[in-house]
Amino acid sequence: MTKRLKQIFMGASALALVSAMSAPALAEDVFELTILHTNDFHSRIEPINQYDATCDPEENDAGNCFGGSARLETVIQERRAASPNTLLLDGGDQFQGSLFYTYYKGKAAAEFMNTLGYDAMVVGNHEFDDGPEILRGFMDAVDFPVLSENTEASQDEHLAEVLTGSVIKDVGGERVGIIGLTREDTHELSSPGENISFEDPVASMSRAVDEMKAQGVNKIIVLSHSGFNVDKEVASKVAGIDVIVGGHSNTYLSNTSEEAQGPYPTWVEGPDGHRTAIVQAYAYGKFLGELNVKFDENGDVIEAYGEPLLVDAAYPENNQIKARIEELAEPLQEIRETVVGSLAAPLDVQSGLCRHLECEMGNLVADAMLARVQDQGVDFAIMNGGGMRASLDQGEVTLGEVYDVLPFQDTYTTFDLKGEHVVEALENGVSELETGAGRFPQVSGLQYTFDPRNPVGERVTSVSLADGTPLNNDDTYKIVSRNYMVEGGDGYDVFKREAMNSYGFGTGLEVVVSDYLENQKAPYEPYLDGRIQMNSE
Repeated sequence: MTKRLKQIFMGASALALVSAMSAPALAEDVFELTILHTNDFHSRIEPINQYDATCDPEENDAGNCFGGSARLETVIQERRAASPNTLLLDGGDQFQGSLFYTYYKGKAAAEFMNTLGYDAMVVGNHEFDDGPEILRGFMDAVDFPVLSENTEASQDEHLAEVLTGSVIKDVGGERVGIIGLTREDTHELSSPGENISFEDPVASMSRAVDEMKAQGVNKIIVLSHSGFNVDKEVASKVAGIDVIVGGHSNTYLSNTSEEAQGPYPTWVEGPDGHRTAIVQAYAYGKFLGELNVKFDENGDVIEAYGEPLLVDAAYPENNQIKARIEELAEPLQEIRETVVGSLAAPLDVQSGLCRHLECEMGNLVADAMLARVQDQGVDFAIMNGGGMRASLDQGEVTLGEVYDVLPFQDTYTTFDLKGEHVVEALENGVSELETGAGRFPQVSGLQYTFDPRNPVGERVTSVSLADGTPLNNDDTYKIVSRNYMVEGGDGYDVFKREAMNSYGFGTGLEVVVSDYLENQKAPYEPYLDGRIQMNSE
């Protein structure tokens, strides 16, 4: 464990001790609830390394890894033993992110979530990546409700009879309401199909809270997969929400770490003066969030305090769960161990740079895509920064590691597009810089400049080909991109609307990148060359 992570863990432990020592004695009419929570787990069933990718067994044995279902079990059981009234909640996106999902789809996630004893989960956008049918299979397999109040699925044959918006749990003799909230733009981010739609978060939560109150429930949790900014907006506009347990934005909230994006919990005042506590615990099972909430007899929050617990080697793995994970991993080993190339330096995406600026991983993936089809007259490649989900360390690179980087089993498509629509696509890509959205365009064969101070739709200030030739709005260019984006994902509806002569290839992007690395004559040197520039003066 690194010095910084030790400091985080020690700080979290110290805060928990101080909070416990300073908490006032409870009166008989005070109810205390402990909310344990995860979010954006992304199939990290095995332990992860410092880059949030699958950890080598040797590194895990050396105590240098984090998370994993076997270690989470130990932490969860310890924290449950410390509090008689506990809920374990998940903020969505259990699907996608490792070979466990690629091979088993939702079956492995369901098995281990049942083992850990989750009480409820919200539907994340990635739960729709393989359509409603796979989500239905997962829902049938789990022992807890999977919620989404703002998902309209009454016309879908798979989800119409099973997807519910909320649940009321009896915890220590008290009724606690839990309401699910899924990202409103899930149609742009995943593949829910034409029979499913998503309602505005404020309107849906206002209705659901009113319904809860009408049933006499005065302790209300929103389990949200909408992102930290949306959660704050909902808390400011909807009266009566006590706690929002969030996901989607991978936000690390903490009272002890300088790297935190806000305090844990973050408080937001609602329209009636009621304050809502918002929590989120980064991603990938690296932390287990722990929020302790005290309610008075009217259901009002007296106090809420806690800290995400770093799930590191201080917590031993549960041997029974570890053995089961190793059993399920056996069919994956041949894929994982195939060496496809090597790196002269690490490639990092977890810093979030690929969602804001040119990044070395974006250059690798976009270059690989363009090299694959350049002999077909393709001019440039566009790849969304959020499509790359793990980092790579220096040294040998295996196919399994490339699968971790590109876990979506996505193929690629070539198509023709007029210059004016290329600019429109780039404008979409830089339209949500403030939220770190995954649509940010990494490119190859293209150069562009943007100004984040300009209004959305007017941020791209110049575009040219790699040789410096300015892009002509009236000319037609041949492009290669992810099939997900060509189908309108991440807001790239201009591709779906305006693309001409589209041709989809059946080869996965992970194979494209693996082949590209394998064809390098020496270890691949990560690089930046200024193809994306930001005006900031």
